[in-house]
Parts: sequence; structure tokens; C-alpha cells
Amino acid sequence: MIYLVRHGRTALNAAGLLQGRVDEPLDEVGVRQLTQVGERLAVEAPGATVISSPLLRARQSSDLLADALGVSDVEVDDRWIELDYGVFDAMPVSEVPADIWQAWRTDPDFRPDGGESFAELDDRVHRACDDLLERHVGADVIVVSHVSPIKSAVAWSLGADPAIAHRSRLGQAAICRIDISRNGPVLVSFNEGG
Repeated sequence: MIYLVRHGRTALNAAGLLQGRVDEPLDEVGVRQLTQVGERLAVEAPGATVISSPLLRARQSSDLLADALGVSDVEVDDRWIELDYGVFDAMPVSEVPADIWQAWRTDPDFRPDGGESFAELDDRVHRACDDLLERHVGADVIVVSHVSPIKSAVAWSLGADPAIAHRSRLGQAAICRIDISRNGPVLVSFNEGG
């Protein structure tokens, strides 16, 4: 089983800002959120492999999970890093121009200045998912990541157009589950606890 876990809350999340590649730590609420997720996953997936995005909020979240699971090592995989919003990083969500939101929703190749396109994100995340499918069939793995990569992984599991990501909401510290077997991935749950 792949457990996709979104990192806990940060001060930027609480303020309603696009976080992207801004490397913020968890706030007190985020630590509590991931402590609770860790207690739950320690029962469901003890000893699971833990993989993390390289960003601080994800690494702190994955360390909390690893401690709860009794796992000593966390693998950092850059492919699970959040979408790079470029010039829109740290901007209030409400101030992002409507035409930019429209471009993100309708053009997977749209790349904001200094940023990354959803097509690029999907390419790297789907490769990471293929690797998980190859390396972890029959085992539990927990991936701690961010909104956009997790939604991309869900689209991968469904064999769906990645544009479905814009029609779903994923809360902080939420869990999504993808069963992996030799027959391929199957989405089991989305946005648990979110």
C-alpha cells in the first residue's frame, strides 16, 4: 500500500498563501496534525518505508511519522517536491490573477515566470510512482509530499487525465491510499482526515 500524506500546516498555509517551494517549517498545529497521523499509521503500517519531499515542512512531517513507526531512515526523493509557482510563491491565493488560475486549469504546459508547469510535475511524479510500483509491491510505503504531487499521483493511480487534480481538494495532513500489486495501482481512499 502507498500512503500519500500531505505535510502538516505551516504559517503560510494558515495565512492563505501559495507556498510552493518556499521552505517553511510546520507550525504548532502542523506538528499536532502529523503526530496524530503518526499514531494512526503506526497501527496500520508499522515499519513502513518512509519517503519525503526535500522541503522542510515535508521532512519534519516525515520525521514525526518515522518516529511513530519506529523507522530510523527517511528517504528524500526530489521528485515529490511541490510545484514551483515561480513569481506566485508566497502570494495570497486570493491575489493570484484569474487568468493565471485559468491557465493552470486549462494548459498543462503553462509555466509561470520562474516556475514549473503541471506537465513537468506530472512527468516527475508519475516516474516516482512507477518506481514505487516496481520496488514496493506487497509492502507498505509512506510518501510525505504536497498538494500538487499527491493529486498527480492519484491521477496516475486512476489512469486519468491529470487535469482531474483541479477538481479535488486535499487538506493538510490528509492521507490518500493507493493499493499496489502486480496488476497495477488502485485508489483506495482520498483526503482521509482532510
